[in-house]
Amino acid sequence: MTTTPNTPDGPRSAAEVNEEIRALWLRTGGYLRPEQHLEYERLVAEWAEATAATPHPQVA
Repeated sequence: MTTTPNTPDGPRSAAEVNEEIRALWLRTGGYLRPEQHLEYERLVAEWAEATAATPHPQVA
């Protein structure tokens, strides 16, 4: 099972969540059963939040 999104140390970084997404795909051989697809959706939402919270440089 996956770790909880918000650990006592705070939310995970986008890189940490991305690593878990990649591990899920590797573990399943690229095919997600319905319960795994729910986990994937949760991870993608967590990744999106982590990415949005990361400051991005301004492009002129």
